[in-house]
Amino acid sequence: MTTELLLDHMTKQLRMPSVARQYRSLAREAEERNLSYEEYLLALLEVEVATREENQRQRRLKQAKFPVHKTLDMYDFSLMPSLNRNRFLTLAKGDFIEKKENIIFLGNSGTGKSHLSTGLGIELIQNGFNVKFITAAELVDELLMANEEHKRGAFEKKWLKFDVIIVDELGYVPFSRTGAELLFQFFSGRYERASVIITTNLEFSEWTTIFGDEKMTAALLDRLTHRSHIHLLNGESYRFRQSLRQTNQGGEGARDVYDSGPSGPES
Repeated sequence: MTTELLLDHMTKQLRMPSVARQYRSLAREAEERNLSYEEYLLALLEVEVATREENQRQRRLKQAKFPVHKTLDMYDFSLMPSLNRNRFLTLAKGDFIEKKENIIFLGNSGTGKSHLSTGLGIELIQNGFNVKFITAAELVDELLMANEEHKRGAFEKKWLKFDVIIVDELGYVPFSRTGAELLFQFFSGRYERASVIITTNLEFSEWTTIFGDEKMTAALLDRLTHRSHIHLLNGESYRFRQSLRQTNQGGEGARDVYDSGPSGPES
């Protein structure tokens, strides 16, 4: 068996497809540049590592199940001058996840909550974190199903594998009492164990309309806001302002953008 056939066989056995694809071209380059054996080997391994890291990012991105791909770069911060873009880029580095902190976006419909939470999630994936996106209504449906099948413990344990869960549109759809209690327990189970990012159109004082019981709501808010970055996003709709700008510029219409808007104080 020739050397090339042996190399092809061994790289396949070792599951190093990038090395298999590029060892010939890199060998020629190493010869032309008079590189040492060690430098050639390093170049090969760098290619393999880079490929694996990119594959892992793509798997995490697929696993997150974002309904649309909205990055922070796609957000027009000039339309919302009170937003600090650098602040969001800092959050995207994931220090809040390491500290088991939360992020809560509160604001009217169309003010930037879902776009910014999705953009943060995508940046976090790029930085190596496991992220999951789900609407509050979908999460409650899954909790109810797991509860009926007596698998709630396994369900919550599985979700703890995610570094951060983005729970979108809390407050848009009413829950049953059982659903509200299960959601309370789900959030409580992640308290100081893993982070959540929540978007909601309700002020904290209105959360009793979701969870019903005032004491349970107060206990949940105490946990969620204890170590949280809270952004108040009220004001004129980002979607409206973006559409208006494109109309004034002779554009064909606004692109489909999730809620966006100015940030407020953090705690």
